[in-house]
Amino acid sequence: MATQAPQANQLLLARQAREHFVGALEGVMQELAADITAKLKTLENRSGTAPDKKMALREASWAFQKQQFIWTMGVRGALQKAVAPPPAKAAAQRQPEMGMLALVEHDVIENQVLAAKLSDAVKEKAEWEINQLKARIHHLEGSGELHAQDVLRPEVAANILLEQWTTAGMSRDLWKTVQDAIQRVLITHSLKTYKSTNQFLIEAGVLPDVAYRAPVKREEPKREEPKAAEFGHSQSFQPRPGPGWQESRSFARSVLPAGGDMGDIADAVSRLNQVRVEAENVVGQLQLLLRNQVKEYETTRAAPLTHALKQAMAVAGNLSPNLRSNVGATGEKSTLPDYGPNGVVKAAGEMRQRSQDLKQKAGSQSEKATIEVVALMFDSILAEERLPSGVRVWFSRLQMPVLREALSDPEFFQSLDHPARKLIDTMGSCVMGFESAAIAGSALEAEIKRIVQMVEQYPETGPKVYELVYAEFQDFLAQHLPQRGATQRAVGIAQQVEQKETLLIQYTIELREMLSDLPVRDQIRDYLFKVWAEVLAVAAVKNGAQHQDTIDLKRAAADLVWAASAKPNRKDRARVIQDLPNLLARLRRGMALLGLEQEEQEAHIKAIGDTLADAFLSKTAAIPQEKIDAMAARLANLEDYFTEASSEGLPLDLESIELMVGMDAASIVILTDGEGQPYAASMNWAKSLQLGAWFNIDHNGKLDRVQYVWRSQRQQLHLFSTVDGQNYLVQLKRLATYLQTGLLLPQEEEALTVRATRKALAKLDANPERLLN
Repeated sequence: MATQAPQANQLLLARQAREHFVGALEGVMQELAADITAKLKTLENRSGTAPDKKMALREASWAFQKQQFIWTMGVRGALQKAVAPPPAKAAAQRQPEMGMLALVEHDVIENQVLAAKLSDAVKEKAEWEINQLKARIHHLEGSGELHAQDVLRPEVAANILLEQWTTAGMSRDLWKTVQDAIQRVLITHSLKTYKSTNQFLIEAGVLPDVAYRAPVKREEPKREEPKAAEFGHSQSFQPRPGPGWQESRSFARSVLPAGGDMGDIADAVSRLNQVRVEAENVVGQLQLLLRNQVKEYETTRAAPLTHALKQAMAVAGNLSPNLRSNVGATGEKSTLPDYGPNGVVKAAGEMRQRSQDLKQKAGSQSEKATIEVVALMFDSILAEERLPSGVRVWFSRLQMPVLREALSDPEFFQSLDHPARKLIDTMGSCVMGFESAAIAGSALEAEIKRIVQMVEQYPETGPKVYELVYAEFQDFLAQHLPQRGATQRAVGIAQQVEQKETLLIQYTIELREMLSDLPVRDQIRDYLFKVWAEVLAVAAVKNGAQHQDTIDLKRAAADLVWAASAKPNRKDRARVIQDLPNLLARLRRGMALLGLEQEEQEAHIKAIGDTLADAFLSKTAAIPQEKIDAMAARLANLEDYFTEASSEGLPLDLESIELMVGMDAASIVILTDGEGQPYAASMNWAKSLQLGAWFNIDHNGKLDRVQYVWRSQRQQLHLFSTVDGQNYLVQLKRLATYLQTGLLLPQEEEALTVRATRKALAKLDANPERLLN
């Protein structure tokens, strides 16, 4: 069936939407420049920074100050040009000249990787709004996917930022130094920009309810090979129709593996995506309710508080509810707050009364509705009996600060990733299911108290205070969780394991490079790569890289290379015979570090002896002594030459771990790597787990409740602990497989604030009048 050509006014409106988008995005540059400057200053002034590092950061700051105007103006100009993307033919004709091939192979590819990282972060946070905008543009233009150079694509803006950065003469190393600041600012502004552009089109009458345009029927999964599992490119999972169902479909597509069978992975996929789907539906339903029930409800920006409510909020913020200590005339505490179940009931009653008082002072329907929704959410949180009562009392103190945030920022109701939500969800997940006695007086409870008090102290700072304390709470968990009893010991062991495996990779790389241009026999090469590199790694972990024993073992590698090379003169042969007992003793000592059986050691020694015998008869040129000396010198300080190496796929073995670290590791269960290959989505799931969260693990038929307590620096090793001190050490690939197959399941699949929002919606559905009364 032929499609109707878009009318001129529709094309004009699409162009105006892009202009609106670019105009809003341009506004990010000033804040972006300020945040980059602040980031560099912070790094420069950080205590403990080495003087040479301080100087490098100071020079980087100067370079940015000098070039930032060129960068910001270049970005604005490029964004304006991108409003009208080039025709496909013109884009395709842009081929690099022959002289630029090296640039394409290295610089351009590295730029593309950095830009992709930035655009992926934007897509992750703003995917729903992006999909909504794509649907509206498609409606106006009648086109399929957005053009590859369309400015509405997150990757286009990311590429522009990076291209103009290098055009302004700034280095990629400087970009990498400040990329977290760039990402943070761009995510926040991009989300707002996509929302405001959608609102612009909604106000122009373009698909006000895009989420409900084409509901789909739920179908049974078909057993057929889907297309490649890129984010947003499969239609195998169909969530129930509702607000946000299109984004839900996109999320479901992202977890479908390339070439996988939907029937085989249905359970694992549904665990991963259905919770997110339902959570997005809850958020969408709340938005729809507020738009339908509240006159002039604003979804993109909050109206200033009415004077009466502002005064009432100021008074409410100064009141001391039951949960605070009563202070006598002398300044000493006369009574302590009640942190038991009765204290929760009293705090809930006080907060409900305070909400009713504030609703009476509210000057608009939007203010009344916001107060009611927040009150209902906290009613649900305070009624959550799986939270220790003392923690619930402290959570009640967040109701007023969160209400202030919801009144000033509509995104609190719209985004699952609002920092206030994430803070409450994370703190709640860490303590869910504990008795009050187990938490009372703990470092975790003290940190929750500190976080709440800090939020209370800065009521006017908006989401920034929540971002700050959320980051601090994550840092606290990373420091606190690994320090508990047997867990601390297990973390120490795991850190040594990763260090050893990382060193093994590096030593192997360096040995290969050193031997690449030397006439070394294959038997000796294999021994050095497969055995001796691991000997050096274990020795470095156990004794230190510059310990004399480790140095001796490093020297043994150079001595072995020389001994196994051709010996055309009698003097060299005599030297080999004289030094051979000492060399073989060092080789045996090294292999003993690995725990090799005597029989295996002797097999290696025999192969080496045969090679040395052949070298005696060889008539080829010998390896010059200066090369052997250079190799020995490099080996002695090999760590100075190391570059970043991946430690993916670490082979874990309890016996070798105990041998290496020299202690009993009985409290550690090793989840060894299996043969199955996890899907990419499962790997991403494993990397995104929240420290402190609780899971149920099924290992060899034994069920345990475990807390996620530690991840290694490169995220290749992960540790889960039980309350009684049992630890599960697992590498990333195996962790992804356990998640994928359901052997590791989140204890609480739905976040605390999502569950609270769902319960609030249920009450409002039953009695909509309470929203405005």
